[in-house]
Amino acid sequence: MDQTDRGRIFTRAGVAQSLDLRKVPVGLLPSVIEMSWERCLSYGLESDQNSEFDLLERGLLVEQQEKNRNLLTHAQPVMDVLFDQIVDTQNVVVLANDNGYILHSCGDPEFLKCAERVALSPGAEWSEKSRGTNAIGTALAINEPVVVNGDQHFLSANHFLTCSASPIFDPNGRLIGVLDLTGDHRSFNRHTMALVRMSVQMIENRLFASAYSNVLILRFHARPEFVGTLCEGMIALGEDGALLSANRNACFQFGLSLEQMRGASFSSLFGQQINRLFDHLLVRPQDPISLTLNNGIRVQAKADSVPLHLRRHFRLTTESKPATASPKVAASGLSCDSDAKDTTTCPLERLRTGDPQIENIIDKIKKVVGRDIPILILGETGTGKELFANAIHYSSPRAEKPFVAVNCAAIPEGLIESELFGYEEGAFTGARRKGNIGRIFQAHGGTLFLDEIGDMPASLQARLLRVLQERVVTPLGGVKSYPIDIAVICATHQKIRELVSAGKFREDLYFRINGLSVKLPPLRKRTDFEALLNVVLRELCGAKPLTIDPEVRELFRHYAWPGNLRQLSYLLRTAVVMAEDEQVIRRKHLPDDFLEDIEQALQPVSTPEDDLVAAAAPNVAPVTLDSAAPAAAECASGRLQDLALQAIRDAISRNGGNMSGAARELGVSRSTLYRKLQD
Repeated sequence: MDQTDRGRIFTRAGVAQSLDLRKVPVGLLPSVIEMSWERCLSYGLESDQNSEFDLLERGLLVEQQEKNRNLLTHAQPVMDVLFDQIVDTQNVVVLANDNGYILHSCGDPEFLKCAERVALSPGAEWSEKSRGTNAIGTALAINEPVVVNGDQHFLSANHFLTCSASPIFDPNGRLIGVLDLTGDHRSFNRHTMALVRMSVQMIENRLFASAYSNVLILRFHARPEFVGTLCEGMIALGEDGALLSANRNACFQFGLSLEQMRGASFSSLFGQQINRLFDHLLVRPQDPISLTLNNGIRVQAKADSVPLHLRRHFRLTTESKPATASPKVAASGLSCDSDAKDTTTCPLERLRTGDPQIENIIDKIKKVVGRDIPILILGETGTGKELFANAIHYSSPRAEKPFVAVNCAAIPEGLIESELFGYEEGAFTGARRKGNIGRIFQAHGGTLFLDEIGDMPASLQARLLRVLQERVVTPLGGVKSYPIDIAVICATHQKIRELVSAGKFREDLYFRINGLSVKLPPLRKRTDFEALLNVVLRELCGAKPLTIDPEVRELFRHYAWPGNLRQLSYLLRTAVVMAEDEQVIRRKHLPDDFLEDIEQALQPVSTPEDDLVAAAAPNVAPVTLDSAAPAAAECASGRLQDLALQAIRDAISRNGGNMSGAARELGVSRSTLYRKLQD
């Protein structure tokens, strides 16, 4: 017999002697167990009393199960997962209600027989008053997780058990039950409690998501990879930004109890108005947003899919003063009035940042929104075509219906037909069982956004035209047609009229999608650069945006931004991370290739066109453009452009497609190359 066994026997002897005197031994038990034993003595329990038990009658058990139906619904799948992890380990998983009555159990068949001897089965009561110190009853008594192992149980009849239990709380913080994992004490494992607590977190998160399925749920964590896991914080927000509830991980991240968080709002928790969150969800609902908690911790957050009844409130509500739509808006169902200039009532209005070209585009679009006129958005890559399409949808009577975006250039040509139009079961090898309804039908009642439509294969253009004209869609391999009701917005960076002239895009389809055509200006031609810069920075930084060094602002103003708003956003995202500890974005925080382009652009050399021509034909004599000879001048100009373009192509080819290498060889910036290739 080793020293540990002798100590255990000595402890048991001391415990038994103390219990004979109706006293709890001091210093021989963990404090939690010691206090529980004191309660057991106050209840009049005897440690060696018979382990008699009464199960609830069948009718009463069913009544308790129905009363706790919501708990059972969300706990049973988690219990099954937990049991799969501990199968063949002689354990049983138990769920009890807030009074200690077992509602459901599952476990290894062999151990279940042993468990039945002590009534670890549905209908049995395991409160402390009934069964003495045990994990279920003690967890309910102290509202905390607890492990009771072997002879720590007050009743000697339960000494063969080891139990780990954790209380379960509903989204309002009310104790509603307990999850327990019980096994033979000889198989005690200190990691068992971790599994139980993780399972309880899963149950509580399921209860939370179910309770607030009709409102906005924000999920967040300081580490982006933890968003969507058990560790994420979850808060439910009302239409006005008021906090409805928070899960335990959210309370932990804020360093507050749920009671302390009651009465809080989005603005008090994150230091900014909830409209900023709504703006983000409107434009990029699937992307995370950077927020700063009121304790200074920066987190990444994502929202569950926005409930339909909330979508119409985007930009209609502020936390301080709810905005009301005009009678005209309310009657028509529109979110924006064609004459309105109030930025709180129309998603499109929020895109006004001071540029006259954008103002004119918004004014035109507002006149046709909701009038079944297709819109074609033109513009270079990255100018914000999808952002505008999103805003158009949420400014229309269809705002509560789906917005379905399809990038025609991103889907392989062999799949785009089935992706757009859907397919019946067995339509082709590899098709899903039961088929697929297709993206067009998914947009039924809402808006279909066809991005990069200039890249749509010619074979599908005729089929799309027929769908748009007849308003019915026939899945691939099917014979039945389905009526559809959709608004159509298309976009492309290509010069689509030239594609039509070249026979690469159907003229009749072009006229069908071109009800109103607008062209978004590139960033280099916008007059609201400073305002856009501040908007993007505020979006990335949250409540306490970084400042930008004046030297960096000057560099930005001299840059051509070939990638437009997308390039600006990604560049700032990198700079914000690099400058996080300094609070000021300086030159050293900018990417090297960006600085390289800037340095080349600022060199006092000959014009890029001259350099390109020289690279292409160094021995060609210069051409004099005489104002008296316009025909000759036009011919010479065309020749110079051809030479410049050929120089670019040759340099790109020599550098294996590397644009930076080609720019260095020609002595010009990358932005010049991009611009010349697009001209």
